[in-house]
Amino acid sequence: MNHLLASWPARLRTWVRASFGFSQNRLLPGEVAISIGAGALAFIDDFLPEDDALIRARRNAAEVGGAAPINALTGATLRFLAAAIAARAVVEIGTGCGTSGIWLLRGMRPGAVLTTVDVEPEHQRLARAAYQAAGFQAGRYRLIGGLALEVLPRLADGAYDMVFCDADRLEYSAYKVAARRLLRPGGLVIFNSAMPGASPTERLPGEAEIAALTELREEVRADEELVALLLPVGSGLLSAVKRS
Repeated sequence: MNHLLASWPARLRTWVRASFGFSQNRLLPGEVAISIGAGALAFIDDFLPEDDALIRARRNAAEVGGAAPINALTGATLRFLAAAIAARAVVEIGTGCGTSGIWLLRGMRPGAVLTTVDVEPEHQRLARAAYQAAGFQAGRYRLIGGLALEVLPRLADGAYDMVFCDADRLEYSAYKVAARRLLRPGGLVIFNSAMPGASPTERLPGEAEIAALTELREEVRADEELVALLLPVGSGLLSAVKRS
C-alpha cells in the first residue's frame, strides 16, 4: 500500500495514513492493505463498460450537479453483491441521478424492488427517467423524497437485503444504526466513498468528514453484529454483513 500512497498528494497520503492506520511498516490490528496497480484498474474498468442508459444517467448527473455518480467499477461491484445475495428489497440513500440504482436493479432478483431516498426532487426525476431508459417498469422501484434520517424510520424492520449509503458522509453513522434495524440477517450495508479523495477527480474530504468516516470505520469494525470489509473500489466501499 505504501508504494501506492507514494503517488498521491501529500495531504491525501497524510490523511490516509492517519485515518486508516497506515505507516511505513505496519497496519492497525486486524487491517489488511490491498494494492492494485493502475494497469490492473484500467483493465477492470474496461471489463464491464457502461451502456447508453448509464452513460446518459452519468451525463445528467454532471449537468444538474450536486450528485456525484458512482463509477463503473463501483456499480459493477454493487450489481455483483446484489446478485450474490439474490436481493429482493434494497434501500438506496442518495440516487446519484439513477446510476447506482440501475446497477443495483440489474443485480437484484426479477421482480425485486429498489427503494431510493433523496432530498432533491430533480435528482429523483432524473433517476426515474434513468430507470425507464434502462427498461425497468415502474413497479421495480419507488422513490421517496425527503431527508434520509426522517424517511428511514418509516421503513419496516428486517425487511431489506441491502442498504447502500451514498449521501451525506456526516450522517453515515446514523445510517449504520438504521441499517442494522432495516436489514434481515445476512443482509449487507455498504457505504460509498469510505476513503474519499483517492480518485484524482474527487475533492479531498474536509476535517469533519474525515472525523466522521474514521468514527464510522471504527464503529463498523467493532460492531459484533457486523462482519466488515473495506473494499478498494472507487473511493472505498465499506461493507458489512449483518450476522444471523
